[in-house]
Amino acid sequence: MGFISNPLYTPRYSVAGDEVARISTSKGEIVVRLDGEGAPIHVANFCELAESGFYDDLKFHRYVPGFVIQGGCPNTRDMTPEEVAAGRSGKHGHPGTGNPGYRIREEFTTNPRNLHDDGALAMARSQDPNSAGSQFYLCLGPQHRLDSGYTVFGQTIEGLEVISLLRAGDTIQSIRIEHVAN
Repeated sequence: MGFISNPLYTPRYSVAGDEVARISTSKGEIVVRLDGEGAPIHVANFCELAESGFYDDLKFHRYVPGFVIQGGCPNTRDMTPEEVAAGRSGKHGHPGTGNPGYRIREEFTTNPRNLHDDGALAMARSQDPNSAGSQFYLCLGPQHRLDSGYTVFGQTIEGLEVISLLRAGDTIQSIRIEHVAN
């Protein structure tokens, strides 16, 4: 059974609404307030993956200046930063083609705050709107043309300068979920 034919996954994580993701990278730390009200499935999925250590030691695999920096592909785990930056395939496949083994339902049509502002955290997907899994991106400036097609589930509150330094091959050291009063 192929990836796309798998049923949509419903995360078990219970969203509290006060989640903040602390993303430690090889270039510094980024803090993102997650939008559990607007995108509860995406927030629950991201928190579940982060708390399981899924994102630890993955590399950012896609950098488009003035657009996005993307990471979260498990194929990059055993690759060197240089291999990822060069776009080489690793033993698990090409960077940018991996997933957690499931997909989640889109929320860009239901999220009233689905705005790709500078520093927005959103989920990457294939052509199928319901194909997001683990790959995410951070916006390098406003990208509002994406508002109607990709789910935004967080906004950077600290570390915009770190996001601007990230490139393909840089490491996601860890993502930790904290609970902070709004």
